[in-house]
Amino acid sequence: MKVYHGSYTEIVEIDLFKCEKNKDFGQGFYVTKNKKHAEEWAERIGNRNHTAGVITEFEFGKYLYLEKDFNILRFPDYTEEWLDFVVLNRSNKADESAHEYDFIEGPIADDKISRRIYDYLDGIVSKTDFLNELKYHEPTHQICFCTIKSLQLISKPNRKPISAVETIVEYIVMQLVEDKKITEEDAVNIFYNSNTFVQLTNETTELYQKDWTEIYKLLLNELKL
Repeated sequence: MKVYHGSYTEIVEIDLFKCEKNKDFGQGFYVTKNKKHAEEWAERIGNRNHTAGVITEFEFGKYLYLEKDFNILRFPDYTEEWLDFVVLNRSNKADESAHEYDFIEGPIADDKISRRIYDYLDGIVSKTDFLNELKYHEPTHQICFCTIKSLQLISKPNRKPISAVETIVEYIVMQLVEDKKITEEDAVNIFYNSNTFVQLTNETTELYQKDWTEIYKLLLNELKL
């Protein structure tokens, strides 16, 4: 999956220690699947630093990991849990992180929402009223990579085979879901535990250069054994 980071300069190497603290999901490297939002942020931070904003594109290996291997938190929408978590991170005064998640995915507290968060903390607006307001807010998206471990899942698109492998895995997982009428998680587990996946992720085999349908046939043949 393509994700984008907006900044005043191109990101050559990710350094978590240079990332700002007290953001929505704490200190970490933030990206979004919404390129328009990344462009808007790049323009703003570029103007602030007297440079042209720059968008750095990455590949997020959405299907290149098992959920059990990472400590993950996801917020599908603006919820009470999301609000409490954002407040927790923004008000964190300690040097260490307020949580132990590897990466977190959910909506953004943009400028308008940030102002209302302060109103909520000052008692000007109730939590109930604030959450009702959020129901009408434009959908947003961000992923925060909080640990060095999580950074293995993100790379520049020109690095191979991660980009090619990610695309192939995504197609195969979705085909397994359709053909076998199983959940996405079950499909991922089936593929990840197969010899076909081992061969695919072995760069020396160059299997990732083949069409995904050929690799899917290999998997199906293996599963028949």
